[in-house]
Amino acid sequence: MPFLRRKLLRALSLAFGSSFILGRNQLAIAAQTAVQPKTSPLPAGAAVRDAVAGGTEMEKVTGIGGFFFRAKDPKALGLWYQQHLGISLIPSSEGDPVWEQEAGPTAFAPFPETSKYFGDAQKVWMLNFRVRDLDKMAAQLRAAGIEIKIYPPDPTGRFARVHDPEGNPIELWQSAEPGAPH
Repeated sequence: MPFLRRKLLRALSLAFGSSFILGRNQLAIAAQTAVQPKTSPLPAGAAVRDAVAGGTEMEKVTGIGGFFFRAKDPKALGLWYQQHLGISLIPSSEGDPVWEQEAGPTAFAPFPETSKYFGDAQKVWMLNFRVRDLDKMAAQLRAAGIEIKIYPPDPTGRFARVHDPEGNPIELWQSAEPGAPH
């Protein structure tokens, strides 16, 4: 698990403090499995590069605007995310707070169906949240009776795993960026 995480986030850890475009195939190589597709996809960034070279700039998304998923008890699960991770839900009335992310890198990586990285094979997604201080977050979660596993640091930073009340995996990531608390 740490090896795959390291490969996926290595490129992101280099990006702090500057604009960047991933080098050709960096993220694609990180997400590949031992089984190669029969046809090679375009190199990462090729469509963007070709569109710019052709005189038109490709329209791109600017970030994640929402994350929607099914829950057995949506109200209780939403409350858990608010209370323990500080994530505001969709406002129900004028003036209710909206959760706003801080600017920073976001890894976007499909995994093979057979990946064991998420834990339970029935789980098809996993959130990875950036945190400023993993130790403080871990103490806060433990004080609330939530089990958290902290992994040894690697070159991209520090990671921990928790599960929400419905068993969905959540990864917490504190970047190895200079000056970040360890």
